[in-house]
Amino acid sequence: MRANVLGAAMLAVLLCSLGVQAQTDTGPTAASPAAALAAPKPLPPAEAFFNAPDIQAAKLSPSGRWLAMTTGIGSARVRLIVFDLQQWKLHAQLAHYTDADVYQFAWVGDERLVYSLADLQSSARPIWWPGLYSVQRDGTNQRQLVKIESPFFVSKERFTREPLSPQHLLLHVPDLQDEDVIMAEHTYTAAGEPVGTIAKRLNVVTGRATSLSLGAPGPARDWLFDPAGEPRVVTTFKEGRITVHWRAPGQVGWRVLAEHLRYEAPFSPEYVDAKGVLYVTMPHPRTGHRVLTTFDFQTGKPSPDYLVSAPGFDFNGHLVAEVDGGPALGVRQEVDAETTVWFDPRLKALQEKADRQLPGRVNRITCKRCDQPDMTALIWSWSDRHPGQFWIYTAANDGWRKVGDVRSRVDAQSMANKGFARFAARDGMEIPVWITTPPGPQQPRPTVVLVHGGPWVRGGHWQWEAHGQFLASRGYTVIEPEFRGSTGYGWKHFRAGWKQWGLSMQDDVADALAWAVKAGHTDAKRVCIAGASYGGYATLMGLVRHPELYRCGVAWAAVTDPRLMFRWIHGTDQSDEVRAYSLPTLMGDPEKDAAQLEATSPVAQASRIRAPLLLAIGGRDARVPPLHGYQLRDALQAAGRPPTWIEYPDEGHGWYYPQNRADFARRLEAFLAEHLR
Repeated sequence: MRANVLGAAMLAVLLCSLGVQAQTDTGPTAASPAAALAAPKPLPPAEAFFNAPDIQAAKLSPSGRWLAMTTGIGSARVRLIVFDLQQWKLHAQLAHYTDADVYQFAWVGDERLVYSLADLQSSARPIWWPGLYSVQRDGTNQRQLVKIESPFFVSKERFTREPLSPQHLLLHVPDLQDEDVIMAEHTYTAAGEPVGTIAKRLNVVTGRATSLSLGAPGPARDWLFDPAGEPRVVTTFKEGRITVHWRAPGQVGWRVLAEHLRYEAPFSPEYVDAKGVLYVTMPHPRTGHRVLTTFDFQTGKPSPDYLVSAPGFDFNGHLVAEVDGGPALGVRQEVDAETTVWFDPRLKALQEKADRQLPGRVNRITCKRCDQPDMTALIWSWSDRHPGQFWIYTAANDGWRKVGDVRSRVDAQSMANKGFARFAARDGMEIPVWITTPPGPQQPRPTVVLVHGGPWVRGGHWQWEAHGQFLASRGYTVIEPEFRGSTGYGWKHFRAGWKQWGLSMQDDVADALAWAVKAGHTDAKRVCIAGASYGGYATLMGLVRHPELYRCGVAWAAVTDPRLMFRWIHGTDQSDEVRAYSLPTLMGDPEKDAAQLEATSPVAQASRIRAPLLLAIGGRDARVPPLHGYQLRDALQAAGRPPTWIEYPDEGHGWYYPQNRADFARRLEAFLAEHLR
């Protein structure tokens, strides 16, 4: 095995080809050893954590000859380029805009790509209706396939054929087609409520679209396709009920496989292979954790012979194949960290090589011509301390070449470790928790309890994450509990969080802090609670219910009154369907549970918030409208406890402008230093 570490070479080639001068940090030239020892190492700036990554994504072409990447190197905007892996040089710059970023891209055969655009420097509808373009691999014959509905794009190309309307999104790229992609046209009522999607096959050369929805059940919400792009599964959703429909290869009609309430699915369709095998996930009948299996069409139920299960975790992964739906080469699954089990002996051996070459990391392998002597593989390598690197492996010469770092300004050696544990909450339920600890010996440190948003998501992953690493770089231990209601840890864990906003979900956060104190990670007298969205809500309710635990709180884009979530507010992106069916199940019924919702409303309980609070909103937030922030600010002012207030007028549900991300990080740092040091 030869390791040719040429990452700097590829980046230098890119910079030179794009007309950008590489910058190097030479440092002082005549510092004495004593001076070097005496000078403390400066803290990495906020921009190192919160600026856009150097490499957004990288994908091999079907032949493995070409590598497409989205990168912001040398530009304020993300561009799309293609690199020639045989010549090891830039092949073409396909898309570079002065007022937009390339958001997503995909290979369509070996000669063409499609891409969409977004404004990644604005969180006010940054990726709504991002359009679609096709382009030859060499950058020629660019064609707009779908219009863009965004006022911020000014550098637009015009083409002779009329593109599709903006309400079309890329849905699927068939592996067995060289010119077609599958689009979803989103439809709405006259009042603007979503109805469903119409699937269409779109030729990226001619721009011609043909419907795939004729005869299909509707209104369709989700689709699954086989490798040829034929629809096999359609999921419909109406009045809180989900119906799963199936069409077998060679059949015209559709068959109902299941009908159930939104949160009582007996199984969930995942993907279909070329032979018409339907893979599904289902709760294990004993543990409730989701497992991967196949659907048995003879019995009309998922097979009891599970393919993959991971005790303590829901299955979150997929079968790995060179082409979607092709022969399975292995299975990829995320437990505490991601892992891949290979069925193919060559790829198993390659995984072992990658893990030796890049130890202590997750090394995700994607290969092309996987069963051939000239196989090419892309390795995406990362850890809790390392933001990631991309490498190329060529089987013909057993060679390794580094493409580049995801974040070149981050010194992985100085980053913090992120660990995973479980503890027993006060009622005995097992709660997962992530803990990020600054370098150095374990000791009780000032701590930030960072509560994830959602809340019905998995919050933590074993990877480098900006907020946790930034706080750890400033000397704080970071505790991130996966409170009940979080997903990824089994049905029982998710179900236990229903209607528990501000109640047992809040107790889990407090119990995670108690665990960290007992384990010796946290100085109990120096703790702040923080979070965004639901995490912001939990921050506020932590100050209401457990004031003795926290010196301060930081809440941004926060839900401040659950009752507002059931009201239509101008500019909200919450649908009537969500307010009518999902929220009453998960949060509480606005009429039957009115007393509980008032008791767990930070606005209604504002007089009980006594600790210093940093409260921040985006002026164009569509998920949690600014009214939430204004009402709490006014209530705290009336109670004589005005918060430290930040408003970014052009931001939405979170901060997208790089200058705002860095600005907020610096304000957060100053606020914590004032109250925890």
